[in-house]
Amino acid sequence: MIFLRNSIFTLLVLISFNSTAFSSVLDDIVQSGVLKVGTTGDFPGWSFKNPETNKYEGFDIDVAKKLASDMGVDVEFVPTDWKNLVSGVVSSKYHMTSSASITAQRALTAGYTDSYYGTGTVAMTLTKNNSEIDNWESIDESKSIAVTMGTVFENEAKKSFPDSKIIAVEAPAREYQEVLSGRADVSLTSKVDALKLVTLYPELSIVNLDEPKNAKLFAILVPREDQEWINFINHWIADQKNKGFFDQTAAKFGL
Repeated sequence: MIFLRNSIFTLLVLISFNSTAFSSVLDDIVQSGVLKVGTTGDFPGWSFKNPETNKYEGFDIDVAKKLASDMGVDVEFVPTDWKNLVSGVVSSKYHMTSSASITAQRALTAGYTDSYYGTGTVAMTLTKNNSEIDNWESIDESKSIAVTMGTVFENEAKKSFPDSKIIAVEAPAREYQEVLSGRADVSLTSKVDALKLVTLYPELSIVNLDEPKNAKLFAILVPREDQEWINFINHWIADQKNKGFFDQTAAKFGL
């Protein structure tokens, strides 16, 4: 009986210790008054660092600003790249990221919030090559394919085009630049990104606008073990969906 009482006491102490030892990111944000958001700044319409103003702009930037405002804190955008996006949130370099495609590989290491947008993969080429490259089937082993390292498109290219030459460029370079320079025949990116790029670079065309592949959802990456923080953002996302904030913001940026 004494042994049983001691065991129960020890268990209660351990439970009490574990419950107080963990500090949610949510508490850190409230106490510091700053929400740190990791973002790449290379995604026109979503997260783009305007060279003229040196400020971030886009759908994801407005989302982060709105979240910070509703929390009553300031927002700080922390530069990162796609290759280090997950490691940055895991190592507490920032509290969350701007949106990223949901993949099982990323979810093994980091947590995700609920999704608030979806898209698919398209290919881009030079407009002058439209007669030769006009659908998915025309992208064969003779075509070189550019992707940005660390993005979901890198793995998609390797799986979908195993016999093609894959050119993986490291940020801050982008895959479409390889097509513009003539170093690659096509590049892979999301439909929403491509729609922005063709307005910035008229010499680029979307090969398969009406036939995007690999439908994917966007969500925010957060520390995997921090359920309090995940729950808080999910409740906020649900509330903002109901109020039409995401639809209004998407329309603002032509998404």
